[in-house]
Amino acid sequence: MVTRLLIAASLLCVWGAAAAAQQAQAPARQPGLQWNEDQIRKVAHHVRAGRKLIPKSWPNGARVAVCLSFDPDNFSIQLNRGDSNPVGVSVGEYAPFTGIPRLIRLFDKHDIPISWYIPAVAAMLHPDMIAAIKKRPRDEVAIHGWIHENPMTLNDPEEEHRLISQSLDLLEKQWGRRPVGNRNPSWTMSPYTIDLLLKSGLLYDTSLQAMDAPHEVLVDGRPTGLIELPVNWIVDDAPMIGPTSALPSPKLIFETFKDDFDVAYAEGTLFMLTMHPHLSTQRSRIKYLEDLIVYMKSKPGVWFATGEEIARYIQKEFGLQTSTR
Repeated sequence: MVTRLLIAASLLCVWGAAAAAQQAQAPARQPGLQWNEDQIRKVAHHVRAGRKLIPKSWPNGARVAVCLSFDPDNFSIQLNRGDSNPVGVSVGEYAPFTGIPRLIRLFDKHDIPISWYIPAVAAMLHPDMIAAIKKRPRDEVAIHGWIHENPMTLNDPEEEHRLISQSLDLLEKQWGRRPVGNRNPSWTMSPYTIDLLLKSGLLYDTSLQAMDAPHEVLVDGRPTGLIELPVNWIVDDAPMIGPTSALPSPKLIFETFKDDFDVAYAEGTLFMLTMHPHLSTQRSRIKYLEDLIVYMKSKPGVWFATGEEIARYIQKEFGLQTSTR
């Protein structure tokens, strides 16, 4: 009980600070007040969650699908901001120099695949990172923007499509396969993003948060065949154990990840955990990641898979085909 109270109090501090920062940065104007009912409905109903895509069972009769995913942003965020501060750049190099080698040793030890959602610029500047991933045949490389850009700020479908295409091209060249999955930077999308992902031939996305379960994405009420493997800030290490986090111990957060897995296991659905190599691999934290892996492996019927493996299984089970306008 004390542990849970500490988690709750810490989360309130984190979310309270985030909310205050958002309010401080938010513009005074509120354009939604000027929208009529049709405009409100158009925006609210543009991208929606469609039918749930929960198979009757996972491969080999497994009870739950588990995807352990990492976003090696490296210093793409700093570069996107035009930040030339060497300290910020050095923080961004922790992942390729220290974090990813540690992760690969840990996941080799437990024989578990990883889904890597990589900004193309991060791959371009650290090709050795992709070379190391290529040595693990079950790992997946997927796109995570070009330079961790904000597509809402772009507000330009042609430019957004160009960035998606060149990200796919660069990762295909380095990894040897064309990615089939997408995770949008900071889980931010423009009104054009889903249609552009479909146009680019992608199989699945993992950026939306309308459900805990895999589901089909709707655009303006139209089933698209695009599979969503949903994410959530609750099961993301960045706001929980980042450098500005108010949490007293990473152990508490990995306890919440464990609790989330337990419910996914009981429901027979999906546990998608989002992590960052410069955070969860720190010396004070990676022990708790291994503890979580050991705990999940102790349960019968856990299928550790990449996002691509999960999406392809769902696609086959439900006979889905992606469609474009």
